[in-house]
Amino acid sequence: MKLFLYLNRKIAQPYFNAFKGLSREVWWLSLITLINRAGTMVIPFLSLYLTKDLGFSLSKVGWIMTAFGLGSVIGSWLGGRLTDKIGYYKVMVFSLITTGFFFVGLQYLKTFEKMLLGIFSVMLVADMFRPAMFVAMSAYSKPENKTRTVTLIRLAINLGFSAGPAIGGLIITSIGYNGLFWIDGITCFLAGILLLQVLNPKKARVQDEIKVENPISPLNDKAFIVFLGAMFLFGFIFLQYFSTIPLYYKDDQHLSEFEIGLLMAMNGFVIFLLEMPFIKKLEDGGKSKTYLMVQGAILLGASFLVLNLSGWIGVLVIGMLFMTVGEMILFPFSNSFVIDRARKGKQGQFMALYTISFSISHIFAHNAGMQLISNIGYEMTWYLMTFLSMLCILLLWRLNAITKQEYVKNA
Repeated sequence: MKLFLYLNRKIAQPYFNAFKGLSREVWWLSLITLINRAGTMVIPFLSLYLTKDLGFSLSKVGWIMTAFGLGSVIGSWLGGRLTDKIGYYKVMVFSLITTGFFFVGLQYLKTFEKMLLGIFSVMLVADMFRPAMFVAMSAYSKPENKTRTVTLIRLAINLGFSAGPAIGGLIITSIGYNGLFWIDGITCFLAGILLLQVLNPKKARVQDEIKVENPISPLNDKAFIVFLGAMFLFGFIFLQYFSTIPLYYKDDQHLSEFEIGLLMAMNGFVIFLLEMPFIKKLEDGGKSKTYLMVQGAILLGASFLVLNLSGWIGVLVIGMLFMTVGEMILFPFSNSFVIDRARKGKQGQFMALYTISFSISHIFAHNAGMQLISNIGYEMTWYLMTFLSMLCILLLWRLNAITKQEYVKNA
């Protein structure tokens, strides 16, 4: 009994305390995100589907991934604009339901040209959701709960991501990729229907409605521009885990789709178990958001460097854990940083540029990664990713210095 009480006090209670104070609407947003994210299980397997099932060359896959990124950029920009004009609710509903239909149709596109257009269209509509969701998340959360709200949404994303690849690997090995597209489409559609049922904006409790009389443009915010550059680099490196890393697991390390799914599912499972109390502890530690983002970028770079240090299969797990902890640190605090900066201007545009920085990474990261492994091999590509992470760290360190100067000036 004493052991049980000790474990409850030291482990369980701090974990549950991290969830206290979040609004009902935030929990509904998290559930909708969970359903939606669990259904996008085709994304981690997209490069494998295009090369192994459709027989496309690495060069063609790279261009399809570029279309993926272009659709994401335009969708994020359009989502931000529409959010400021017609509101986050309408944008989210349209995006979820339409994406469901588009995912189902994607399986019937077999030629390079059709797949190029199809992936572009899917991502254009799908990524309209992201800036709208960030604005909704900010509106339904108290100012002191912003980072934990972001963390809860990420918890839902990673719980879905944890289950998605493992289930996706089983579906591929049993009934093929077609079943994957159907499940993706149906879950997006269901998430949209649930949003219509439970998150009525007329009844929801807005807890932090931001009204700015003279909003500034995010492009006139020096710190924000430096931040966007760092996020582009972080996204460029991070996205290799969704294109070149699965191919590395398959071709160089000879893992099966199911084993790849399990390894990637570990990322989501660790985040699901540890991120919420971990973020709470980091918040209580008193370090600035920008300082913590630097630590996240260091760990991401280390996740690629270790792959070249040993031929032992265990380094794959070590690399995935480094990436996971880096992701756990950087994404919640970068989201929270943007929410804080957006209080000075039009929220939709700040959120859109934040998501666009990652969308632009999609344009270049997948294609460049494919071309690099095709021309210089995996080892040199991982060294290059380590170098790019160092540039990201330098930008984040510069951002940390700028925000310190702002704090002193405004004190």
